[in-house]
Amino acid sequence: MKKIVLEVSINCSKCKTQVLKAVTKLEGINSVAVDGEKGTLTVVGEVDPVEVTRRLRKTGKVVEIVSVGPNKPPEKPPEPSKPLPPCCNDCQLVAVGFGPYEDVRFCSIL
Repeated sequence: MKKIVLEVSINCSKCKTQVLKAVTKLEGINSVAVDGEKGTLTVVGEVDPVEVTRRLRKTGKVVEIVSVGPNKPPEKPPEPSKPLPPCCNDCQLVAVGFGPYEDVRFCSIL
């Protein structure tokens, strides 16, 4: 079994959900852990690290492989982390509107 640690841009709980959905669809994964504060994703199992990064990049996230190695048992249980915000600027849609062009004598960008 391999332990793959990836650095992923996780800014909110929606980002975390997108990352988990993309990775858990792969076969050969035994466990997945996301640390929102550190921005890391840990995947344990018989899965190709390149395939994991490819799936994450398809969601629009910036991904970097930190380490790939054998799985080691956890030394101590992780501390509970503070909750992430429900949404971030990367996840929100931006609305753009255009006004009528007839009889306009000035430029307005709002």
